[in-house]
Amino acid sequence: MMKSLLIVLMLIECTAAVQDLTGKMFSFTQDSKTDHVKLIAAKDDVKAITVCLRSFTDLTRNHGLFSLATPSFANGFLIFKKSTSDQVEINVRNKAMTVSSQEYKLNTWQSVCSTWDGTTGLVQLWLDGKPSSRKYCSEGTIRSNFVIILGQEQDSHGGGFDAQQTFIGMISDVHMWDFVLSPCEMQRYVDDLNFTPGNVLNWKALQFETIGKVVVEDKQGPCSCLIKRKMPNMFSPSCQG
Repeated sequence: MMKSLLIVLMLIECTAAVQDLTGKMFSFTQDSKTDHVKLIAAKDDVKAITVCLRSFTDLTRNHGLFSLATPSFANGFLIFKKSTSDQVEINVRNKAMTVSSQEYKLNTWQSVCSTWDGTTGLVQLWLDGKPSSRKYCSEGTIRSNFVIILGQEQDSHGGGFDAQQTFIGMISDVHMWDFVLSPCEMQRYVDDLNFTPGNVLNWKALQFETIGKVVVEDKQGPCSCLIKRKMPNMFSPSCQG
């Protein structure tokens, strides 16, 4: 009995260990009310937020890209792609703001960033480095017991998942800051240059737990294959064409 308990505790500890995920991605593989990744934040009291990630999907229905909940706000900070082709919804402290006329692309990697300033209440969306208009959403602070989820949209603190809103595809390079990133720093992230890593979530030092059929694997994309072709003997034939 004690041996079994020790193994379980070791597995939990390993799953939640800090890892450098450079060159990796999370693959979300099916419609599910359970499959997701839980991210552990370095702090849970913020007056401003920038979240950046790269995503790849063929979904045309509603789906969540990033979901942060607290006991007070199920939608503390949410990036949500609506079924309407050009609309992305940003929720802050349970208040929603829709950004329209966005070129949300399917079947290709794209950079998705969103900012919120708790002093002014202004939010903004950046798709592949292209900014939306800055719009008012909510002023204040987001604090206490963050639950941050990839792959699902939370309707309650840590739960309330809906299989019709689950994300299917790949997500990589997730960072979160407790300040509004400057446009120049945002562009450095988009171009994958030497940018300042997130101080709340850092892809290069990420503490996380995968639940269900979510796979951590090497990131796929034309850039990685281009690099690999320069050293063809070290990689699989798929990148040697």
